[in-house]
Amino acid sequence: MPQQFQPHPHPHLHLHLQAQPHVPHQAAHPHGPQQPYDFQQPQPQPLQAFPYPQAQQPYLPHQAAHPQGAQQPYEFQQHQARIPESPTPTDVHHTTAYDSHAAEPAAEATPEPAESGPRTRGRRAAGAAAEPAPTPPGTRRGRKAARSARKAEPEPATAAPQAARGRRAAGAAGAAAEPAPRTRRGRRAAGPDAEAQAGTAPTAPEARRGRHRWAGLVKAVALCAATAAAGMLVLRGNAALDGLDRSPAAPDASAAATAAAPLAAGSVPDPGRVVQIIAHPDDDLYFMNPDLRYSISAGHPVTSVYLTAGEADGVNAAPAKGATTAPNKPAYAEARQNGIRAAYAKMATGDRAGAWKRTVVPTKGGGHAEVDVLVAKPQVNLVWLQLREAGHGYADVPDSLHGLWNGKVARLESMLSSGTPVKQRFAYSKDQVVQTLVGVLEQYRPTTVRFQDPTPGRYPDTKQYTDHQDHFYGARFVQMATAAYAKDVKDRPHFAVQNYVGYVNGSLPSALDPQEAKEKLDSLDTYAWLDRQNHCGSDAGCGDLKVSDQPAGNRWTDTVNYARGTGTNWLTSDKDHGLWAFKVLDGQVAVWHRPGPVGPWRGPDLLPGTGMDPGVTAVTLKDGRIAVFGTRTSFGARPTDYKREVVHTVQQAPGADGFGEWQSLGTPETADETWTSDISAPAVSVDGTGQLAAYVRDGSYSLRGRLQRPDGSWGPWEKHGGEDLHGAPVTATDGAGRRMVLAATSKTVVGWAQPKAGAPLGRVTATGLPDTTLPLTAEGREGGVRLWFRKPGSGNVRTALMTADDGLKVNNMTDLGGLNGFGSVTASGHVLAGRAAGGQLGAEVGPGRPWGRSPLMFVGAPSSTMTGKNMVSLAVVGLDARLYVTSSADAPNAYLAPWQAVGPRNARP
Repeated sequence: MPQQFQPHPHPHLHLHLQAQPHVPHQAAHPHGPQQPYDFQQPQPQPLQAFPYPQAQQPYLPHQAAHPQGAQQPYEFQQHQARIPESPTPTDVHHTTAYDSHAAEPAAEATPEPAESGPRTRGRRAAGAAAEPAPTPPGTRRGRKAARSARKAEPEPATAAPQAARGRRAAGAAGAAAEPAPRTRRGRRAAGPDAEAQAGTAPTAPEARRGRHRWAGLVKAVALCAATAAAGMLVLRGNAALDGLDRSPAAPDASAAATAAAPLAAGSVPDPGRVVQIIAHPDDDLYFMNPDLRYSISAGHPVTSVYLTAGEADGVNAAPAKGATTAPNKPAYAEARQNGIRAAYAKMATGDRAGAWKRTVVPTKGGGHAEVDVLVAKPQVNLVWLQLREAGHGYADVPDSLHGLWNGKVARLESMLSSGTPVKQRFAYSKDQVVQTLVGVLEQYRPTTVRFQDPTPGRYPDTKQYTDHQDHFYGARFVQMATAAYAKDVKDRPHFAVQNYVGYVNGSLPSALDPQEAKEKLDSLDTYAWLDRQNHCGSDAGCGDLKVSDQPAGNRWTDTVNYARGTGTNWLTSDKDHGLWAFKVLDGQVAVWHRPGPVGPWRGPDLLPGTGMDPGVTAVTLKDGRIAVFGTRTSFGARPTDYKREVVHTVQQAPGADGFGEWQSLGTPETADETWTSDISAPAVSVDGTGQLAAYVRDGSYSLRGRLQRPDGSWGPWEKHGGEDLHGAPVTATDGAGRRMVLAATSKTVVGWAQPKAGAPLGRVTATGLPDTTLPLTAEGREGGVRLWFRKPGSGNVRTALMTADDGLKVNNMTDLGGLNGFGSVTASGHVLAGRAAGGQLGAEVGPGRPWGRSPLMFVGAPSSTMTGKNMVSLAVVGLDARLYVTSSADAPNAYLAPWQAVGPRNARP
């Protein structure tokens, strides 16, 4: 194994847990207006929900009426009444103080009722979009469109409210450039409302005719737009293409049919709500940034939940002074919390000394948690569960999350920081930890859940874990909690999951460009309290001095990698030019389907079967059916029963909505204890003979694969060699139907190829490519297989054509530039897209064309596909767990159409 594969020890990695009991140290906090952390001691009577600001949280926490008493377990209550969500996200600064008392009920503004039904959404969208000038009614085409609109006109009794809503939408769209209402053109553009505002109140018949004319105009515009979409018209610039993915006819009003609402130019999609759950203070800064900073900077609701207190050995000092510094675990835990608060405040406001309100709340597991709310940005919350940490990366420590998971201890005790408002000690069983996390999810109702890698693997030579045991056993607790939340809590939005690689990042090529890496390091500098100024007013200290000598860790601030969900083959097209999208929501595979080129979208529909891990891939079989592959996690009755296996399902018939039962291909791993169930997502392809094959990277960092036999059964897991493989492999077939498999290592890319279609896969071959960041994308084109990847330390996209005529060869590696960023890129036709710096989607729509940036922030990887021969479709799932789609003609000088959101906001199961 290469030497650089060994990690640099984390400052907290080799610290052994001390066994003596701890008495919380009460830090002397000065009082006065300069005090940044304002909390009050908890009173005995209230049991309150998490104090998320009501004006920011679309779902208000229910105040539980619970029996008093310290020993009574707290049960979060279900909402008694649904609080309508705000139509658009807001970023209101609040100055309300959040203390440890139950908050007084706030006066609530009554939002407008949510739109119901595809028809209403379609009309409002049509009115709000910036459409080209409609066809003049005097022309033959215009008269025909007008007649069609009049035939579809509803009865006057029902048309009035619809028309009124249409006028309001049209008025909002036209506010920027409003023609003079006195002119004929101005009166048409402004509609009847403008005449009334100008003092020329129309008579009842005139108003009725005006409403009918306006409704007819709206319908004619929508019809023209849909007709243009059917003709594969791609509009340029900011011209709206309403109805690109909708039928020209009125969409089906059933719950199965979902209108796709276009995003207006410059509009911001629903940000969703992010909850990230990590083991220690600083894991989020090291391993989840820059995603964390992107969400905070965009003003999105973000809540970080810390499982342990992070007390380590209690020594808050640089390594050189560690031997002369007295240990104090409660004080060191407080110092690390102070460092986190400072880093978050700086990311959110630019001021590390931003004020926080520290509150104590009961948990569903029967203990108490501290909840901190950033006063200037109350959508930023921190939740401290304050359990003991292991104090060592891999040693056997019974009093730890690992020991609790495996049953070595029945309960894990709390470790309260010296400054926390939580004063009553507690201990959790395994189930109580899970229930505590379920309660947090119930209160914050996330649409994206971020946590660490539950299956990080072991080093091949030493067999030690490649990540801290708190990291991945903490992630397993989160897996159990999200599964229970998805199963037991029905009144909630859908949610997606994102997992992050930990310590092993230091052995991999840097994924971030210098500016992004600097921003990430700045947050760690703040956390590490480099200047030693007591800006927090705490005797414990304002940061983690243990990392102050090396805030970057083992190059962790230079990179970020997703542990799962990096595949780009989850969007596919069928023979009728319909689209199918497959992503994991709520631990199940969600399916979205658009029949034909302009049919109404359906979904998300959840396929039966739970425990699905983020990231699935879709492949079209020889008979035209679609097969979906992924991995599934199951827990079993015993701790050792934890298992991750490859599964797949096959469409019942080409174009059919139904899919068969999930079938298991098992796993090449013999037991969880061997490699911590560390297998990659499967890479799947069909060669020129129609043979289906699936490949994974196994726990020993080599390639394994299974082939489907002609009778439909599968052969055994075969060993294909390779070493030091990371991430997930990719596969595609060339023009001769030969299958190629490619995988990244810490230094280069290696590959395998069939000598001919139907033959066994050849030997592992060095490609000679330079080091790349982990995610690879492969597609068969130009007679070979084209590979896309990113340049380390830059984020620029590179590509190379792989051929296999006389063995695997690389042809013409090219740097395509980009908008920096990191992660997977997707490529179909002339369209290339991936995450840009800042977290939004960046796209190039032709060689040499400038890269464009969309407002979309998304989970995992984008995906694209050819829809027919002349159209490219592109999709992402946003942080709101909602599908967004766009299209472009596969032609020179084409542009992406406006993005369309599929389904209602924050859809519920």
